Amino acid sequence: MTAFTLNPLLRTAIGFDGLNDLFESLKDSNEGTNTYPPYNIEKHGEDHYGITMALAGFTEKDLNITVQSDRLTVSGRIGERKDEGVEYFYRGIAARPFERTFRLADYMKVTGVEMKDGLLRIDLVREIPEEQKPRTIPIKGAGGQKGIECSSSNDNKSTKKAA
Repeated sequence: MTAFTLNPLLRTAIGFDGLNDLFESLKDSNEGTNTYPPYNIEKHGEDHYGITMALAGFTEKDLNITVQSDRLTVSGRIGERKDEGVEYFYRGIAARPFERTFRLADYMKVTGVEMKDGLLRIDLVREIPEEQKPRTIPIKGAGGQKGIECSSSNDNKSTKKAA
């Protein structure tokens, strides 16, 4: 397999050291891909996201959801259940234990979790702190003060000069 490196791209980038690690972890996670449980990742507007996981047979008690640093981990294990008087001829509903980890971008926060009709719904929002949002920086000079509008990487608008 050809090695992929971001070193040429990172020569002029500052503070993106983890980006190369992200690509390495994605490469490693694709080997022996596990598709259980199935899930969707959705975008609802500019800064709102959602994850929906199909978890038939699981209850809230069987699930564990944790957020640590930039990782959201959802794990599940169905406890032993006694179905008295029930004899199964075939069990097609998957009930195996799982652990699914999602890597979150900066400033992503879990705002809600809901289990309904066998679907686990996790709502996320990107809350950029006020000090990280675009701001105007004055330029001092002989011809009066002018400002430059700075744009963060999260803002797709072009930069404009302000008089």
